[in-house]
Amino acid sequence: MADTETRATPWLAFLVGGLLVAVVVIGLVMYSGGGVSAPEAKSVDINLNMPKAPALPDAPKLPDVVPAPK
Repeated sequence: MADTETRATPWLAFLVGGLLVAVVVIGLVMYSGGGVSAPEAKSVDINLNMPKAPALPDAPKLPDVVPAPK
């Protein structure tokens, strides 16, 4: 009887198929005009009337120079 054992590698077929799909997609994008066009510029004007923040209280005064311990 003939030996029916094959040494086919399914992962290689999957890899070649993936590369083929990638080449076809890149070809279609290039054929259709080169991909995504730049968005048009928009002008945005924002005017906000925010209330002023409350004034902070005065910080405590630091003591005068304290003599060094003897």
